[in-house]
Amino acid sequence: MHIPTIKPLYLKIITHIGALLPLAWTVQDYFTNNLTVNPIQELTFRTGRYALILLILTLAITPLNALFGWRKLIPVRRLFGLYAALYATLHFLIFVGLDYGFDRELLQEAIFEKRYALIGFSAFLILLALALTSNRSAMKRLGKRWKKLHRLVYLAGGLAIVHFIWVVKADLTRPLLYGSVMALFLLFRLRPLRRWAQSIRVRFRRTGTLKVGETRP
Repeated sequence: MHIPTIKPLYLKIITHIGALLPLAWTVQDYFTNNLTVNPIQELTFRTGRYALILLILTLAITPLNALFGWRKLIPVRRLFGLYAALYATLHFLIFVGLDYGFDRELLQEAIFEKRYALIGFSAFLILLALALTSNRSAMKRLGKRWKKLHRLVYLAGGLAIVHFIWVVKADLTRPLLYGSVMALFLLFRLRPLRRWAQSIRVRFRRTGTLKVGETRP
């Protein structure tokens, strides 16, 4: 199974547009007063949800490549990660700025005494560190440590899920669904599962599986 042939530039443009559309929609809703009766809470929830979805998409690239050989998606993995960090930053700024008015005492109390805030803050710091070290210069500077550092993306994802669960409290359907998907992607870090996925891909190639958009003569 193959994705349709798309030039890397076009794939990146599509990724940029897709990642920025939720932000544009949110900004429009803000200026047209369509953010429910509690706009600050809605802004916080939306940006957090978008950050988590983009983080999950980031983690999806490796399994998709292992299963289907979709190597063309690998270049956009970094973009998904950067946009996840962007929305996480907006999520954090809305929390500290709009919700707590940058009040240092209130923020210290919230972050270090409310477990959901501490977990969320930890996930944000990890994503920020990964975003700041996602360039080639950082890769060369860190060497072998770069991969070890960027494996923390799974820790950030786990912390984000726990943060989500503790925030919503009642209806856990969505955070548990996101958590299940993320756990599945984490399993693909295991070497036996990666080998199994690669063997399936090779088997499909040998049996002449059709590419998307192809037809048999």
